[in-house]
Amino acid sequence: MADKPPRNSNPQPALGTFDFLTLIGATLAVGAIIGGNWLEGGRLSALMQLTAFVIVMGGTMGAVLIQTPLRDFRLALRYLLWVVRPPAYRREDFLERVVEWSRLARREGLLALEKQASTERDPFLSKGMRLLVDGLDPDEIRSVMEVEIDNSLSQLTRAGRLYEAMGGYSPTIGIIGAVLGLIHVMNSLQDPQELGEGIAVAFVATIYGVGFANLFFLPISNKLKTLSRDQMEYQEMVVDGISMIAEGENPTAIRNKLEGYLD
Repeated sequence: MADKPPRNSNPQPALGTFDFLTLIGATLAVGAIIGGNWLEGGRLSALMQLTAFVIVMGGTMGAVLIQTPLRDFRLALRYLLWVVRPPAYRREDFLERVVEWSRLARREGLLALEKQASTERDPFLSKGMRLLVDGLDPDEIRSVMEVEIDNSLSQLTRAGRLYEAMGGYSPTIGIIGAVLGLIHVMNSLQDPQELGEGIAVAFVATIYGVGFANLFFLPISNKLKTLSRDQMEYQEMVVDGISMIAEGENPTAIRNKLEGYLD
């Protein structure tokens, strides 16, 4: 029997190629706002207010840090890369491999899959293969792997909630920045130059708050929710495939069932 693998509570799939749709979307969103400002005769420098940026981003990050445990904050930073480079879940490739593994297991027994288990790069799939080689029955394999699925889903959910929270706090902090700017205006009615700067900070802080929330924070949160569903579906496909090998299903039956997971 193969040695039992160490518990991997955070299986990470290999990242895929760069998601150009994310870059196009971000560029289009920011470009539309800057372009609209230009068409109205505005200047780009009018939107570049360091004070407003500090108020909105500093206040938003501070509020999020108060409500977020350190482990969830680290998760959110790690999963941020998935927004531009989502994991590559090659379901068609897995389907062909699991069918071939089932043929090998029927010919030579489950121990013949030990090499594939040791060389598999996907930690989640490797763990399932090792459980299969160790001779666990299908129900035990499914029970162990479902814990991994739940854990992965929980981590992605917690990461997404941080960006969702930032999307909730950011507009409110922007309003605070606007009020601070207006207070500065009221205290500087005798100085036209400071009066203009105060009004600029007031309005730009509101733009920053609403803009960051709706152009970045909330879309990032929703993107992670979509990726969590993709990951869960792929992992369920893996569990079904490995469990059917353990049950001794024939390759044709395995293919027919797993084809339902294909896009």
